Amino acid sequence: MAHLRSRHRLALAVPVVLSLTASLGFLPGVASATPLGTSAATTADGPNLSYVVNTTTDHRTIESVRRAIGAAGGSVVIAYEQIGVIVVHSANPDFGRQIRTVRGVQSAGATRTSPLKAAGTTDEGAAQVLSAAEAAKVTKSADAGQEPLEADQWDLRAIGADKAATINPGSKKVTVAVIDVGVDDTHPDIAPNFSASQSANCVGGKPDTTYGSWRPADADHYHGTHVAGEIAAARNGVGVAGVAPGVKVSGITVAEPDSTQLFFPESVVCAFVFAADHGVEITNNSYYVDPWLYNCLDDPDQKAIVDAVNRAQLYAQKKGTLNVAAAGNSNDDLDSDALTDASSPDDSTATTRTVDPHKCFDIPTQLPGVVTVSSTGVKGAKSYFSSYGDGVIDVAAPGGDRYQIPDTPSKNGRILSTMPNNQYAYLQGTSMATPHVAGVAALLKSKYPWATPAQLQLLLKVQADNPGCPAEPYDGNGDGVVDATCVGGKRVNGFYGAGIVNALRAVK
Repeated sequence: MAHLRSRHRLALAVPVVLSLTASLGFLPGVASATPLGTSAATTADGPNLSYVVNTTTDHRTIESVRRAIGAAGGSVVIAYEQIGVIVVHSANPDFGRQIRTVRGVQSAGATRTSPLKAAGTTDEGAAQVLSAAEAAKVTKSADAGQEPLEADQWDLRAIGADKAATINPGSKKVTVAVIDVGVDDTHPDIAPNFSASQSANCVGGKPDTTYGSWRPADADHYHGTHVAGEIAAARNGVGVAGVAPGVKVSGITVAEPDSTQLFFPESVVCAFVFAADHGVEITNNSYYVDPWLYNCLDDPDQKAIVDAVNRAQLYAQKKGTLNVAAAGNSNDDLDSDALTDASSPDDSTATTRTVDPHKCFDIPTQLPGVVTVSSTGVKGAKSYFSSYGDGVIDVAAPGGDRYQIPDTPSKNGRILSTMPNNQYAYLQGTSMATPHVAGVAALLKSKYPWATPAQLQLLLKVQADNPGCPAEPYDGNGDGVVDATCVGGKRVNGFYGAGIVNALRAVK
């Protein structure tokens, strides 16, 4: 399963971007001058791994690198020439080292540590499916004009989304792409707003636009359907409502179809490029890119992953797409000097390591220009699980908290939304907070269609409500132990960034 985070505070954005640029060698001339054709033996007796090879966008250079890939025992899956990223499969155990010596290659590395099979998400705990009896109880409490299950959607009321819908539910010209485990577009709450033409399956790094390819592999792949409903479930007299019930939502599947549901880099690269090239205005990213929770630039494989995914998400930004991502559920201070990562790599045998989150990046959320989201509960306090960090969190939104109990029919502090097979369930996590921000961003884009991604991010911050750091020491689960320390002031702080987003202000 997964986490995330991003670049924040305009004052901090430039230095971080510059440091990433310098570290990753985005400028020409960083590759060695080893001539083509001088690579070592191209043995194929190792595990068949996937790689990203990053080069310039020059067609001649890409073609020469393609030839070198073949000479080194690799096969090209797809070349994204617009960003200079080539997805490769190779069973040559020395492929990474060999290809990094080729002229024109700026970085290259394996995207996984175990062989290819025929990404983690940021929800916390198991889903609580709403039974027919529970649904009937909630429906009896619905007020006039509400959706049948809306009485349990405390999150909509917390950010004024219920009132915002009566003013401006969002424009059909705005699409939010859910980059995730798949979206069940047959759900009656999602079908009215689903955009099939902006949906695909990107597993493996190459887009498949076959009709229905974006759907989840099975009912256990429910995460993306839940997220999609939070964003744009229609106000159609069925089930629940989304934050922006008038906008379009699409699904771009990036998770492995097996039980691991891992999000590998080449699939995420494909998703950002596909979204950008198909006119998507906003992407929702409630995951981190596997197999590394933090990608350290002193490791050539991890550096190549950061480089490839960053190129793809920057390409999307340049094409007008705002990328929104979850901060993670580890209750980590992402502005600390050191964090313990005991989960990486998550596709083979994990080892415990200490990382500096200023040098080892959680992606895509920690990349330049990505909106990083922390989670709050019904009381407006940071969720007990939500990661945080001064200068890291951009904005906050309701993501649920089982310790913060709402005055609703079900008394459930989690987030209620859509599930595959026409069901509904409660989930909590920064995964659930992120689609609330994506929904508000969609409302802002509907009102200001000319707004660039940077302008949308600024608008998100301007309309947010910041409760400020708590007056008392933070004890999220009520066990008497201080769980986190908030740094910052009333305007910007480590728990909420610029504040909790406000849908009603967004449409006003």
